[in-house]
Amino acid sequence: MSAATAATAVQNRERTALEVTGLGRRYGRRWVLRDATFRLPAGRVCGLVGPNGAGKTTMLEIIAGLRGATAGEARVFGELAGGTPARRRVSFLPQEKPLFPRFTVAETLRAGRELNPGWDQDLAEDFVRAGSIDLDARVGRLSGGQRTRVALAVALGKRPDLVLLDEPLADLDPLVRRQTVAALLGEVAERGITVLLSSHLVAELDTLCDYLLLVAGGGLRLAGDVDEIISVHRRLSAPTDRVPTGPGGLPTGLEGHTVVETHRDRHHTTALIRPGGPVGEVWESIAPTLEEVVLAYLEQSDSAPLISPDSHVPGAGREVVK
Repeated sequence: MSAATAATAVQNRERTALEVTGLGRRYGRRWVLRDATFRLPAGRVCGLVGPNGAGKTTMLEIIAGLRGATAGEARVFGELAGGTPARRRVSFLPQEKPLFPRFTVAETLRAGRELNPGWDQDLAEDFVRAGSIDLDARVGRLSGGQRTRVALAVALGKRPDLVLLDEPLADLDPLVRRQTVAALLGEVAERGITVLLSSHLVAELDTLCDYLLLVAGGGLRLAGDVDEIISVHRRLSAPTDRVPTGPGGLPTGLEGHTVVETHRDRHHTTALIRPGGPVGEVWESIAPTLEEVVLAYLEQSDSAPLISPDSHVPGAGREVVK
């Protein structure tokens, strides 16, 4: 391999923070995650959503190297997940936020420094102090929001390139959650960190994330840039008496479109679609919210997947539905 070819390979690898191919995990005879395949471009803040039991936590644990895969693999900036090179570039914060309650905040950060060769003490302390937290305070006496900030300080102090967060904000009240998110996103943007964030707070995804992965039914249903995902969908509505049910059970006028979901009552019929052409004049068509798109795919887990071009793994089978 020439020097130029090697340099190009390194550049391509650094542009992809995470590449998952055929990833699966089985417990006994039950697959909690199956055939997950996607790429996450570097520098993105990505929401990972799905119903309970969809395999979100399992996926994060495999990427972090805490759990083995039954099938497939995950690579972090080109390095196999679980190996030492990948571990050095990843921080993982589970929902439980495993901090020692008898430690002071300063002792907690000191432990982080001793365990991580690339530790940034100034970054960790500044992140804690920005939340008005005393470094001499015992972790067990902190509020939930303060403990979350300390846990995030430990995750960021490692100077990771990829941060994995499993429902980190679930137990916070709305005001503290907003403040914590603002602090986290500020650090992430300044340092170019990639974030993969598992969350059930669907209504807040558009303020948290610029990228989305949705898992349901054991597989990946949505993957791509948030704005692009919204732009390829339309929310339709029409009077029910003007859109009778067609031969396939769908309201008339939706032939030729990818129908994600429909709802029908005596007065109105609504649908979320990926248009395959012009929509009939009987339908009122508007852009959906991200929450509407996500909830539709969660409710209809057998809908045709949508995997954007920059999320597609070359050679991994069927590409993109546009």
